[in-house]
Amino acid sequence: MSTMPLTTRGRYAVLAAAFGALLFDGLELGLMPLVSLSVSKSLLGAAYTPTLGGDWFARFTAALMAGAAIGGIALGALGDRIGRTRAMGISIICYSVFAGLGAWVTAQEQMLVLRFAVGLGVGGVWPNAVALVAESWPDKSRPVVAGLMGAAINSGILLLSQVAQMRPVTPESWRWLFYLAGAPALLGILVLILLPESPTWLASRGRTMGPKPPAPLRELFRPPLLHVTLVGIMLGSIPLVGAWAASKWMIPWADEIGRAVRSDYKAVTQGWWAAGAILGSLIGAQIAALLGRRLSYFLISIGSFVLTWAMFQMTAPLQASFLPIVFAQGLVATLFFGWLPLYLPELFPTAVRATGSGISYNVGRFATAVGVLAAGALFTALGGSYPRVGAAASFIYGLGILVIWLAPETKRQSLAQ
Repeated sequence: MSTMPLTTRGRYAVLAAAFGALLFDGLELGLMPLVSLSVSKSLLGAAYTPTLGGDWFARFTAALMAGAAIGGIALGALGDRIGRTRAMGISIICYSVFAGLGAWVTAQEQMLVLRFAVGLGVGGVWPNAVALVAESWPDKSRPVVAGLMGAAINSGILLLSQVAQMRPVTPESWRWLFYLAGAPALLGILVLILLPESPTWLASRGRTMGPKPPAPLRELFRPPLLHVTLVGIMLGSIPLVGAWAASKWMIPWADEIGRAVRSDYKAVTQGWWAAGAILGSLIGAQIAALLGRRLSYFLISIGSFVLTWAMFQMTAPLQASFLPIVFAQGLVATLFFGWLPLYLPELFPTAVRATGSGISYNVGRFATAVGVLAAGALFTALGGSYPRVGAAASFIYGLGILVIWLAPETKRQSLAQ
C-alpha cells in the first residue's frame, strides 16, 4: 500500500499542532516548580516549614514524572496502534483537564493525585508529537523540526514565567494558574477532529494487513531491538534525571531567598533559564547533525555537569552572577532536548517508533521520580540546603560521558523504514 505524502499545508499544520502540544506540555512541566511553595503554604497553613515545602516540591515532581513515564509508554504504544494524531489529541486533553482541576484542591494529597494524572498526558504527547513530525517531514528537514520540538517545551516554560511576572504567584493567589493550565483542552479537540495522520504510519498499517503484528512492547524487548531499546532508555534518562533531580531545585531556592526582595524573583529566574533552554533546544539537533550523535551527546554531558555544579556552588540567588549562570545552564543542559527528538526516532523502525521513543524518553521519568524522591530525602538530610542537594545531584550528567559510547551512530540514517 502506498500513501501520498502530506501537502505543504498538511506538514505545517502537523508542525504547528505538535509545537502547540509540546508548548503547553512545557507549561504543565513548569507549573509546580513555580507555584509549589505557594500551594504548600496555602494548603498547609501554620504547619508549613521551608524544609517541608521542599519535601512537597519533590513529591509533586515525582508524582508528575511517574505519571509521565506510564503515560508515555501506554500512549506511545497507543500511537503505534491507532495513529499518532489521535493519541496526541487524547494526551493533550488528559493533561489539560487534570491540570485545570488543580484549581479546586483543598489538600496537598489531592494535588499529588492530580499531578500524577497530569503526567499521564504530559508523557503521552512527546512520543506521538515527535514521531508524527519526524514522519511527516522529509529527512533533510528533520534537524530543524527536531530543534523546534525541543524548543516548544521550553517555550511553554518561558511563557509561564512571563505570565507569572505580570501577576505574581503568592500563597493567596495561585489557583488562577491552574485555570490557565486547563485551557489547552481546546487544542486537543481540534487535533482529534482536524489534524492529518502520519503518511508513514498509514503506509505501515497497509504493510501489516493480514496476520496481527507483534505487540510493540514485545518487539522492543527482544532481539534485534533489545540493545537499542536499553541504550535509548539510558540516553533519555540522564537528561531527565539531571533536569528534575538537580537543576530544577534552583526555582524554589530562588523563591526562598529572593522573594523578600522581589516577589516575582522565582518567575524571573525561571524566565532566564527558559530563555537559555529555548536556544539550547533549537540548536541541539543542529549540533548533533554537525558533530555526529555520539560526540555531541558526550560534549553536552560534560558542559551540563560543569554548569549545574557551578550554579549551586559558585553563585546564589540575588548575586549578580546568578541569572547569567542560570541562563547558561539552561542553554547547555537543554541541548539534550533538541538532540533526543532527532536521535530517538532514528533508533526504531516505523512499526514501533512511537512506542520505542516513548519507552526511551519516559522510562527515564520513572528514574526521575526515584531520583527526585532521593534528592528530596537528601535535601531533608542536608538540613534543607538547596546548594548542597543541587550540586550532589549534578553528578548524574557525568554518566552520559560514558553511556553514549554504547549507542550506534545514526547520522546518515533515513526514517523511511
